Amino acid sequence: QVQVVESGGGLVQAGGSLKLSCTASGLTFDDYTMGWFRQGPGKEREGVAAIRYDGLTTYANSLKGRFTISQDNAENTLYLQMNSLKPEDTAMYYCAADRRCLGSLLSPSLYNNWGQGTQVTVSS
Repeated sequence: QVQVVESGGGLVQAGGSLKLSCTASGLTFDDYTMGWFRQGPGKEREGVAAIRYDGLTTYANSLKGRFTISQDNAENTLYLQMNSLKPEDTAMYYCAADRRCLGSLLSPSLYNNWGQGTQVTVSS
């Protein structure tokens, strides 16, 4: 069974940084596209960043330059480095996986496996 579990969220001041982790089991990154998504209060879930099974990365246009997605294949761990955090980044952050995802890598509807999320709160 494919499982992904997020960790690393917390409370941080505006301008600070956090690094989220997602540990995956039941999959290999060579066969799965991995993505980070977030959902703020009263908002729809949106794609943050994704890394395709072949290593291609993509980012939400508004976040490119502040956020970086990476993965450690040996440890089956996905990361999201978040810098220069803003209060509007406050959200529940989710890790997701899909077997060789086709189409938009930042579309939540294309992912089959989701973690429970980790809360990121950015204070002003």
